Amino acid sequence: MGADEPLEHEHPGHEPPEHEPLEHEHPGHEPPEHEPPEHALPGGEPMKRQIQFVLEADRLKTVARQSRITDGSRPENSAEHSWHLALMALALGGHAPAGTDLGRVIAMVVVHDLVEIDAGDLFLYSDSAAQARQGVAERAAADRIFALLPASQAVAARALWDEFEERRTPEARFARALDRLQPMLLNMETAGGTWMAHDVPLDQVLSKVELIEEGSPALGGYARAMIAQAVERGFLRAAPARPQGGNDKPDRGDIDRHGGGIRLGP
Repeated sequence: MGADEPLEHEHPGHEPPEHEPLEHEHPGHEPPEHEPPEHALPGGEPMKRQIQFVLEADRLKTVARQSRITDGSRPENSAEHSWHLALMALALGGHAPAGTDLGRVIAMVVVHDLVEIDAGDLFLYSDSAAQARQGVAERAAADRIFALLPASQAVAARALWDEFEERRTPEARFARALDRLQPMLLNMETAGGTWMAHDVPLDQVLSKVELIEEGSPALGGYARAMIAQAVERGFLRAAPARPQGGNDKPDRGDIDRHGGGIRLGP
């Protein structure tokens, strides 16, 4: 190039500086004066942390659950589960207690499983020791994942997660009811699903119905009727018959043939 020829990025009439083009400069490209350097992205530190959190949350799509999607072709992942709960909150919100803030319910069900990015998904009917280990792992995950957000958002997101876990509000109890109902719906649509795969007894399933009833009596009633159908269709095994001479009180989970429902106790 001759000394009197302008560099590609110079404007006519501009005296060129005495240096060669930088490696990142492209021949024939004339960036506008307001264009930031290629390595710079708009937004300050809060936005950088928010984007980091959003990208970290994408990892939830890789966490496989036990429940299978309704066509039975594959397990759902935890991100799909969270989306399904949010949709259930919209569709079934009329069965929440009066005054329930459905926006808060939706926020709760969207964030509650993010901890599975680190802790993984635990089968709902695992034993108490496994449940305790999972609780420790999920709290550690909550400490790490929500802290990716700017401080005020981190506090708010962690508070939503704690509220869901502790079930101390109508919103949390309704959110938990949806969380317990959803895998039951999938099991019914997949010929018993995880109930059949793991030979889950009736009394364990009924213990989850209690949480559904706590959040929504209407959804709890639906779950009871559905479980009665599951027993009739062979998707769930009832408690074994009592030996003769035993206690005559009905087992927890006896079918109430007269009322068409299932009793949770005597």
